Amino acid sequence: MNVPEIINEAIAAGRTRFAFELLPPLKGDGMQKIFAAIDPLMPFDPAYINITYHREGIKETALPDGGIEWHVVRRRPGTVGISAAIQHRYGVEVVPHLICGGLSKYDIEDTLIDMDFLGLHNVLALRGDRSQNERRFMPHPQGHAHAADLVRQIAAMNRGEFVDGEVEECHHSKFSIGVAGYPEVHFEARDVTSDIRHLREKIDAGAEYVITQMFFDNSRYFDFVRRCREAGIAVPIIPGLKPISTLRHLEVLPETFAVTLPEELIREAKAHPEHVREVGVEWTVAQSRELMAAGVPVLHYYTMSRTTNIQQIVKALF
Repeated sequence: MNVPEIINEAIAAGRTRFAFELLPPLKGDGMQKIFAAIDPLMPFDPAYINITYHREGIKETALPDGGIEWHVVRRRPGTVGISAAIQHRYGVEVVPHLICGGLSKYDIEDTLIDMDFLGLHNVLALRGDRSQNERRFMPHPQGHAHAADLVRQIAAMNRGEFVDGEVEECHHSKFSIGVAGYPEVHFEARDVTSDIRHLREKIDAGAEYVITQMFFDNSRYFDFVRRCREAGIAVPIIPGLKPISTLRHLEVLPETFAVTLPEELIREAKAHPEHVREVGVEWTVAQSRELMAAGVPVLHYYTMSRTTNIQQIVKALF
């Protein structure tokens, strides 16, 4: 069952389910930390699990002659392999992320073929962030500049159309495609209208559902959904939530993800610094309950691969 089918089944049943997102382990780590993060959540019947994709970094090495050599490295490789291992072990649908950054169309095509061979038929299509040595996002010379173009490539491959043309009598992939949406507007967007227009372009290209960036005020989500519907975007819009767990999150999350934290949440966290984790859990539980009452089919939790908070949340809700 693919993700749109899972979402539609939840809608038909009038039931809210939950999903969560994990990072691949750092290079050199094994799968045990991933399994340890997933195991406690399986009794609560997650709808699916997302695995993030991380673009290349630049490593600087000093040479004996005093020169500098640069290497392209990935600190968190293995998205596809990890996704397949999780799906095989738990029998739950897994959604690997796929990005434009650092990849050519041929790289993307090869990755999709690997995913198809491994039985991974869901993908979240993202542009991805700029590289650490870039002032702004720069696409691969043979790649895509926008997520909508990546969606088009995936949809074309489903039709048997490859980078070098159509393959006659080929096996057709059946990828379901999700994309990201931004209740508080993508930080690079000119304004709300252009941001929604870009999202509509991704839907028109073949995306079947939207997962939002994290937000901490549900009114932002409800307003975002309203604006999307007014723009003709009819696909499911899944809310993305993240519990704060440290005082540092009060600064890091707004800076990194261009999101706003409500003053009430900030006051509560600062008033109880020794209990920030509990404050974050309670806030997310309250958000989740309101969203469930509004009939959202799935709640998507951002974990950064630390699922202790999520365990508390889903135990309270499911």
